[in-house]
Amino acid sequence: MAVLNEKISNTKTITQITVETMTDDELKTKVEELEALIKTGNDYAQAETQARELLAEDALVNKPELHCRILLAFSESLWRRGMAQDALSFSEQALTITEQIESKELQAKALGNMGNIHKNLSDYSLALEYYGKALALDEELGNKAGFATSISNIGAIYIKLSDYSRALEYLQRSLALNEELGRKIGIAINLGTLGSVYQHLSDYPRALEYLQRALTLNDELGNKVGIAVNLSTLGNVYFLLSDYPRGLEYSKKSLALSEELGDKVGIATNLSNIGTGYINLSSYTLALEYYKKALAINYEIERKEGIAISLGNIGNVYEILSDYPTALEYYHKSLALNEELKRIYGVAQNLSNIGMLYGNVKFNVCDTIKAEEYLLKSIAVCKKIGAKQLEYEVHEYLAFLYEQQERWKDFAVHYKRYHELEKEVQSEEATKQAQLMEHRRKIEEAERDRQIKLARFQEQEKILHKTLPPVIADRLIAGEKDIADRYDAVSILFADIVGFTPLSARLSPREVVHILNDLFSRFDQLTKKYGVERIKTIGDAYMIVAGAPEVVEDHAERLAKTAFAMLDEIVDFNSKSGHTINLRIGLNSGEAVAAVVGNVKFTYDFWSDAVNTAARMESHGEAGKIHVTEEFVRELGMRNKELSGDNSQLVIPHSQFIFVPRGEMEIKGKGTMRTYFLEKVSV
Repeated sequence: MAVLNEKISNTKTITQITVETMTDDELKTKVEELEALIKTGNDYAQAETQARELLAEDALVNKPELHCRILLAFSESLWRRGMAQDALSFSEQALTITEQIESKELQAKALGNMGNIHKNLSDYSLALEYYGKALALDEELGNKAGFATSISNIGAIYIKLSDYSRALEYLQRSLALNEELGRKIGIAINLGTLGSVYQHLSDYPRALEYLQRALTLNDELGNKVGIAVNLSTLGNVYFLLSDYPRGLEYSKKSLALSEELGDKVGIATNLSNIGTGYINLSSYTLALEYYKKALAINYEIERKEGIAISLGNIGNVYEILSDYPTALEYYHKSLALNEELKRIYGVAQNLSNIGMLYGNVKFNVCDTIKAEEYLLKSIAVCKKIGAKQLEYEVHEYLAFLYEQQERWKDFAVHYKRYHELEKEVQSEEATKQAQLMEHRRKIEEAERDRQIKLARFQEQEKILHKTLPPVIADRLIAGEKDIADRYDAVSILFADIVGFTPLSARLSPREVVHILNDLFSRFDQLTKKYGVERIKTIGDAYMIVAGAPEVVEDHAERLAKTAFAMLDEIVDFNSKSGHTINLRIGLNSGEAVAAVVGNVKFTYDFWSDAVNTAARMESHGEAGKIHVTEEFVRELGMRNKELSGDNSQLVIPHSQFIFVPRGEMEIKGKGTMRTYFLEKVSV
């Protein structure tokens, strides 16, 4: 028995959980179940309960990889619910373990997780650093899925940094890779994030297009977290389109889903968005109510960025309501927090808000000296970060302030600067739009090229799956080279159509091909039915293997059933076509080596003495019969542990098969062998 004492700061309580010690297999299964639950995003509270229970397991002492996976799952659940600070310690522990066990794959995952946490903590520089390290490892490992995730995360950071051109570049690359891999969850994330970029670029039609596609895909996947995010962003787009009722509708749907999921970041974000909707509808009391609810939750989860934004929003409402002292109080709190977080643009905004408030003659403590002080500080910050639009707005207000004081020289300086900046911004905006259009054109060209390449890739993928066993085709697609495998126990079947050569001499080439297509299509259906693999056809010969590339224990039994079913198909073919052909079938069991041969035209083939012997069983067999080796007899009988019978036949107890001895015979290249005909038990 083991007891876990873990303090989680959001609850401020000690949780004691007692669990039974698990076996290694049970522990592994539980970890996989936890990761699957986190992936659905449908019950983080349950996931965290399971994670705590698993962390209490004594067996983890000798299982660092499983320990790391649990810590990462626990950490992800916490930061997704807005408890990034709590998540940090678990993620740091996981990263330390990956370095100790030198697992680059887990290390890449842990680095990405650290990036996500620091993104939530608004430390974008550190987030980029961790994402960059994860990206380098994913590239080194050839992990395309991890690479796609890392560049998507980096793109999301560039949105935060307002570098939309670079954000588009990274997100489009991630989307192309996720589509190539068929990773629907990655595609949905990319589409939603691209929608957010186009929202910031004021390209609302394109934003709506991407967001709707993301929403449809997340709905198909049952990904409630993704649905909530998409609905929230859609709400923002409709607010920007001045369709406030629809914006509120989407925001409230997102809020309901976030509440269902227990996603406090989502709840706070949507409450704030709803407040913005109401402030635009002049429902200031309602706006204030929602902003305060958002503030309370942001305080609860210690989300400082959210707190700073909420404080500023509340200050705006109080200023509109002419409660200037309260507005000033909230602006100062927001300013202090933005300074602590180094959210420079937020600092500039608050300095501007405070300066303009002090310059308002309706404010009973109107103080033009303080107004000037704060506004000049705001201008200095704007210059530092290049926030020209905010800067020219502040210059305009300062010019107005100096005009009221008849400080004409100062008025002229700031009024001139206001006009210069306004013209510059408008000019820059025009240039930016032109650059954006050019960038868009390049993206659209790249998108067309990508779609063509994707279509070709998908067609090649289909051909590979038709040419090779699906498992082998998938390994090739994943980039594996020099595929060669040894199998300790497989069964091999060779079949040849008896009477086909004289028949083909009497028929046209088209009729011959039609007959072969008919027969081989029938046989292909049987391979699917019995779970065996067609390897190749050579003229009118047909080769099947059971037990590879997917290993199964009952390979001999599967192939025996397939052989009898093939003979039945020949009978049916003859009765319907009027032809009189037959099959000669040979079976053997043993070791074999399989490999993919060729770099352009791929062939999957088997080699071994057991394969050669199976071919000899077919060539030395008789029409309408299944000729087998002693090795095949033993393999089929082994599953029943015993054989019984006399010199006339061998019987597998409780089986539908019997073996009729053919006696000893000389087999080309093998010498003298004892072989059998496989028959069904008469009913």
